[in-house]
Amino acid sequence: MVNKILPTLAVAAALSALGGCTWAPGPALDASRLQDDLSTKTGTDVYPVKLITAELVRAQTDSIALAAVVPDSPARAGNLAQSLSEYEYELGPQDLVGVTVLDHPELSSGLMTAPVTGAIVPVPGVPQITPTNPQADQSGYRVDRNGELYYPPVGKLQVRGKTVDDVRGMIIRALRNTVRDPRVDVRVIAYRSRHVDVTGQVRAPGMLPVTDVPMTLVNAITRAGGFAPEADVQKVRLMRDSRLYEFDLEALIERRNGAHDFLLKGGDVVYVPDRLSSRVFVLGEVVRPQSLLMNKGRLSLADALAGVNSIDIRTADPRQIFVVRGMRDKPQTPDVYRLDMTQVDAMLLSTQFQLEPLDVVYVGTSDAVRFNRVLDQITPAIQTLFFSKELAR
Repeated sequence: MVNKILPTLAVAAALSALGGCTWAPGPALDASRLQDDLSTKTGTDVYPVKLITAELVRAQTDSIALAAVVPDSPARAGNLAQSLSEYEYELGPQDLVGVTVLDHPELSSGLMTAPVTGAIVPVPGVPQITPTNPQADQSGYRVDRNGELYYPPVGKLQVRGKTVDDVRGMIIRALRNTVRDPRVDVRVIAYRSRHVDVTGQVRAPGMLPVTDVPMTLVNAITRAGGFAPEADVQKVRLMRDSRLYEFDLEALIERRNGAHDFLLKGGDVVYVPDRLSSRVFVLGEVVRPQSLLMNKGRLSLADALAGVNSIDIRTADPRQIFVVRGMRDKPQTPDVYRLDMTQVDAMLLSTQFQLEPLDVVYVGTSDAVRFNRVLDQITPAIQTLFFSKELAR
């Protein structure tokens, strides 16, 4: 009787183990409420695979050089030294302007807060001007939203887009009717009309006013405290006039590819992204699968494999080193590349093939390992059946 019961129990235990009974230990998901067919493919598209060869690497190098050439980029507009020497600040709304007329404090702004009193010594042959105490903002005259500056001795002046020298000439010409040989100094007390925003991975993000001192892209980042540790210096972005530009700051400093630092202007927005958008994912049969940050915007296939302690020589198929690209710009039609590391020139090619942000490097599994893994899955069940049979004897 016992001999008949034991085989029945053994078979029941084996079937329960194979069927994944609900009383089995460990976490499990009850899929009875999920309508999903695991045998159905997620898609039917077929993607061509490009073999990584010397010709492909050479074409990649040429495309990278061409991509760096943007004809209308601000980094290629004119000569920086000439731009700096020709730079002049132009007045705009909300700027505060101070005016000083030598020997005529009643015509000057800035130093007096009380009304001017007392007699004025008249200039022979020149009509006398009644002293005024106009409303001055922080000891200066504010340019209104229409670009007009109200200077009481002469009235309103249109100063939008004018330089300090232009405004000085306008005031001198207006005062010649009342003051003999007027000597006038005009200065900007507060720069409020234009600014540049520096955001992202800088130590002190914020708004920088555009002043009479020219400001370049490198100057702006320096004034914002410099780069934060996670900044991606190869992908500094500039939004200007509804257009987006991207710059490699090291290339600008080193003047590579004909690019150079350039002047910023009012309304520019500088954004420094973090390096998380410049990651590369290395998966599959490698020693330590992980994501890698690109080093200054560059990472070769060999660097990526070395960063994960190379492929796993016990399980990897060296002919199946895949690079899947385009998940950011065209996720529906990615480009797929393959490197055959059994070839004599493969190691050299891997050092020259440059990866791009968000590339996925996948190392395939050898056929023998896949077969062994199937055996590993079914071996415990076979052993259970065998020992159950032995116990039933």
